[in-house]
Amino acid sequence: MLWVKVFHILAMTSWMAGIFYLPRIFVHYVEGRAAGQDVARLEIMAGKLFGFMSIMALFTLGFGLWLWLGFGISGGWLHAKLLFVALLIGYHFWCFSYLKKLRAGTLDNSGRYFRLFNELPLLIFIPILIFVVVKPF
Repeated sequence: MLWVKVFHILAMTSWMAGIFYLPRIFVHYVEGRAAGQDVARLEIMAGKLFGFMSIMALFTLGFGLWLWLGFGISGGWLHAKLLFVALLIGYHFWCFSYLKKLRAGTLDNSGRYFRLFNELPLLIFIPILIFVVVKPF
């Protein structure tokens, strides 16, 4: 079961890397487009990164389910963690909606907006980390 935990953590780390980086691509895209720069490469990068992070999200959820089935449902901390994992999945799909706008050329939020948008997953991830490590209840 320890190997499953290792793969769960590895997949989660990769997913989170994508979650943190994709909004930065959005920042560079909207600011570059406003400055009249060629942003076609950023569109390609965003699409490939989203594909990678989606695969890592599926691996994270799959290994997490495996751990859940192996260790059972125990403690309120796990339910609280799963609530925040659901929020992170929602954020993932929110990123997808922005990716679709980017591809359509209608991504019109400001760079400042996406800088703030980029902080949301950290606010979701911190409680997950606390619940897993501290298990407060």
